[in-house]
Amino acid sequence: MPNTPPPDSQRPIDNPEDLSRPASSSPTEPQLETETPGGALSAGHDPYSALRLPEFRLFMSGRTLHSIGSQMANVALSWQVYQFTHSATALGLVGLVQALPVIVLALPAGHNADVRDRKNIVLVTQAILALLSLLLAIVSWQGLSLPNVAPLAYTNHALGLVASSLGESEAHFDNPAVPVILLLLLLSGAASAYLGPARSAIVPQIVPKSVLSNAVTWNSSMFQMSSMLGPALGGLMLGLLAGKAYAFSAVYMVEAIAALSVLPTLWPIHVQPTERGPRGRSLESLAAGVSFVWRTKIILATITLDLFAVLLGGAVALLPMFADRVLHVGPTGLGWLRAAPAIGALGMGLILAHRPPKNAGAAMLWSVAGFGAATIVFGLSHNFALSFVMLLLTGALDNISVVVRHTLVQLLTPDAMRGRVSAVNSVFIGASNELGALESGLTAALWGPVVSVVAGGAGTILVVIAAALIWPELRKFGKLNDV
Repeated sequence: MPNTPPPDSQRPIDNPEDLSRPASSSPTEPQLETETPGGALSAGHDPYSALRLPEFRLFMSGRTLHSIGSQMANVALSWQVYQFTHSATALGLVGLVQALPVIVLALPAGHNADVRDRKNIVLVTQAILALLSLLLAIVSWQGLSLPNVAPLAYTNHALGLVASSLGESEAHFDNPAVPVILLLLLLSGAASAYLGPARSAIVPQIVPKSVLSNAVTWNSSMFQMSSMLGPALGGLMLGLLAGKAYAFSAVYMVEAIAALSVLPTLWPIHVQPTERGPRGRSLESLAAGVSFVWRTKIILATITLDLFAVLLGGAVALLPMFADRVLHVGPTGLGWLRAAPAIGALGMGLILAHRPPKNAGAAMLWSVAGFGAATIVFGLSHNFALSFVMLLLTGALDNISVVVRHTLVQLLTPDAMRGRVSAVNSVFIGASNELGALESGLTAALWGPVVSVVAGGAGTILVVIAAALIWPELRKFGKLNDV
């Protein structure tokens, strides 16, 4: 491809830190939103603009089906590992083995998404994820007795020593399937590390720039819908098949089929060609995404805020312990608890599609603070209904920050760098979910699940205060469409 300069819409802004001022309107792209003197949205705002595009609907349908299967499998994995070990440390290790590949492979994966065909990357990684889910189903068949060979026995012994050093006297690591499951999750994390940047960066090649913010909102909403349906269906499926040798395997088979469903939905989509990044894997090229995020303070502020909020305030990893020891609701109740944040996020996503925030920066700060407060109440609750409502609130409030962050990342990043910037975003946010699970598991092993969750929620509120002081431009940032 000739080395021509990118069009204006893809050039880095000259001063990315000065985003509190409304940008001038482009004569070629109508404004998505106007306001009447009374504050109501005019007819110029179409909350369904992205959904009117057939190719975006096709892309979103495949991703939603895969997300439902993944969320079903997440419930099964956490319950299965906990039933095998009765260890909070083991729940933390599940997060660790999924986070490590994202951290290690993020920069090369982002570079790969900028120099190669993003559509092909998504298709290949989805097929790999389907294969790994199939292997997980085979390993999890309870009638299958894995030989307790030396590597598996030594690994279990080492994990048991870690758990006992943290005070978990009742934990037991004697099932040879546990190390194999962790290995498969590690490989799955590696595939996901390459999938994430390519799948995020391909959205602007499917929808026009004028509806990108609306596409991000609906994409997030549909992901949250799948995160609502997936855990509930996964918990229900485990409850119905309780005692069956194939209970966990059946859930993982559904996940494998869901991963394959992306192939026929993405294959026919026409993806707009885009400027490619430099093919050489120099250190400068790999680090370009990090450099861009560091210079663009508004993006740095939003992803840092989300990083520490998820790292400290995540209670999801400990839900099997709360379902078993605190609320006594079993796998079906666990499924509903896992679904609660997504129910709240889906509702908030629908609100945001119809009524985008006027002051996005302030809305993000208040939403993350509310996320921390709801997390504290959840940690102290011994009532299932109250716990469910608090988790619902965490999802609703978290989705505000998700929409703001994803929209800023997509609109402010030149297309030739979207893969690498999305990779940085994956490290900050994707890995923080799993590292947050590790942090929650280790602190719960030391001090118990209640103290772990309450302390994390309080830490989240402190992070919001720090972010508001360090990045005043975040407090002043206005409408997303002004970008």
